[in-house]
Amino acid sequence: MRGKYATGQAEIDREIGALAEKYSAPATAELIRQMFTSVVKLHLDGADSYELRLLNTSLKELRHAFRVFRQYRGVPKVAVWGSARIKPASAEYRMAAEFSRLITRAGYLVITGGGGGAMAAGNCGAGGRSFAVNISLPHEQKPNPYVARCEKLISFKYFFDRKLIFVKESNATVLFPGGFGTCDEAFEMLTLYQTGKSVPRPIVLIEPRWGFWRGWLNFIRREMARRGFIAKHDLKLFTLVHSAKAAVKEILDFYSVYNSLRYVGPLTVLRLNQPLPAAKLKQLNKKFADLLTGGKIEAGGPTAEELKDKDLPDLPRLVMRFDRESYGRLNELIRAINGA
Repeated sequence: MRGKYATGQAEIDREIGALAEKYSAPATAELIRQMFTSVVKLHLDGADSYELRLLNTSLKELRHAFRVFRQYRGVPKVAVWGSARIKPASAEYRMAAEFSRLITRAGYLVITGGGGGAMAAGNCGAGGRSFAVNISLPHEQKPNPYVARCEKLISFKYFFDRKLIFVKESNATVLFPGGFGTCDEAFEMLTLYQTGKSVPRPIVLIEPRWGFWRGWLNFIRREMARRGFIAKHDLKLFTLVHSAKAAVKEILDFYSVYNSLRYVGPLTVLRLNQPLPAAKLKQLNKKFADLLTGGKIEAGGPTAEELKDKDLPDLPRLVMRFDRESYGRLNELIRAINGA
């Protein structure tokens, strides 16, 4: 039997192995085998009906979402958050619609929560170039009219599935003023970035004028940074802007030279859209030496693991031993690579 993860019952493990081999591709057979093993282990562990219903619903929701997004994987996407209670006549609503129009013209797709307010504005502005990742709630969050009959409307029972899809399928996050849900998503994205559980992305707070996000930022500075609950460089994980054009510029600038990141063993590999001049690389080493556990930021080619996975092998790279802690400084490094 292949692999170490098993039920420990020889006959069952042989049957699982045969089933996995029949219903998988060679590259995924071991993963499918382990998934089948987990299902059988649930039975052997005596999982109750509530636990099984939870896992069954979650798996079905994620499978469906993966299928819907699969054909759009090569297109960059922006997750747009904001209050469902923003009125169509408000400046925030108009700005959300304008942002979505502008970012889709730049080649991006928009993902919203599918409800009213800022979400409806996002879907309206993006037109057919948007998704709605809705949540089933007893008293609100009906799909807005711009996505009610759209094939890119996905409904979830569980918030944790919905959150995973928002992060997995998007390349940037834009947050308009909102309530618990919006602030929850803001802290979720910041936590994932701060802890290295997500790859770098632009996180943009946006509002027409100083107000909602200023109060939020004052709290972050006064109660979190001043007390040492977060590092000062964590304040560099996000950007605050006051126009749709500025938000679009933040996203496009973020990916102008920088393309993506991958961790390979102790190395952090930054893939670039174009090589950096030697003088620029020298400047980066001087300014960001504090990020490294040793060595320098060096130009390089794809690692063996990237070549094996055919993971953007043609792009130039920067390779470094990042401390895997100073993510606010990493965000500054990316902005410096892009020329900011």
